Amino acid sequence: MLRGVSQNLNRAFANRHEAGAELASRLSHYHGRSDVVVLALPRGGVPVAFEVAEALDAPLDIFVVRKLGMPGHPEFAIGAIASGGVRVLSEDVIRWYGIPESAIDAVARQELAELERREREYRQGRPLMDLRDRIAILVDDGLATGSSMRAAVQAVRTHKPARVVVAVPVGAPGACEEFGDITDETVCARMPEPFSAVGQWYRDFSQTTDDEVHALLQQHAEHAQTKDGPP
Repeated sequence: MLRGVSQNLNRAFANRHEAGAELASRLSHYHGRSDVVVLALPRGGVPVAFEVAEALDAPLDIFVVRKLGMPGHPEFAIGAIASGGVRVLSEDVIRWYGIPESAIDAVARQELAELERREREYRQGRPLMDLRDRIAILVDDGLATGSSMRAAVQAVRTHKPARVVVAVPVGAPGACEEFGDITDETVCARMPEPFSAVGQWYRDFSQTTDDEVHALLQQHAEHAQTKDGPP
């Protein structure tokens, strides 16, 4: 199932927090459910997911994914890796450009090192929340090629959730539609055409820092403790 508004919206989001608030309004049918977990793809997905988790009154965790960039052109995705040893490759692109397996392995090793660093940095020894029989909502700041999110979906499935939902504030229409085949629900709040890059739809698309990730995870955890504590 794909939920979204497929039209050319000229107004960009002010920032990721505003985008998250709009996305949360499209996920209101999950509000208050005890079986929902919001999973942010760091780092840019964390401010968006924070707003979603706050609005839905749901737990917030991270799910680390790293894009695999084309050798010599790292901004162009040829695949992605995710926690748990999952690797997703764009086989058509790799064949078209004749990228050797050794070059892909070299990029993957480099990105695996960063993935493991982020796991240590953000988790600080905490395990991933138990996803079995729960609704896992994967959140990022946008979908362009979708390779990173595709790896995340595949990796999350290994944890046996009841449902996997992909949710983004903005995405390329083609990418959003493709996810209908691998998710139980896909929510793209905006699907503008033409679509060139996620950052085009944010007035402030500055890089989210490790400190911001820590602060938002901590803030949400404190809010949850306050709600669960004695009156």
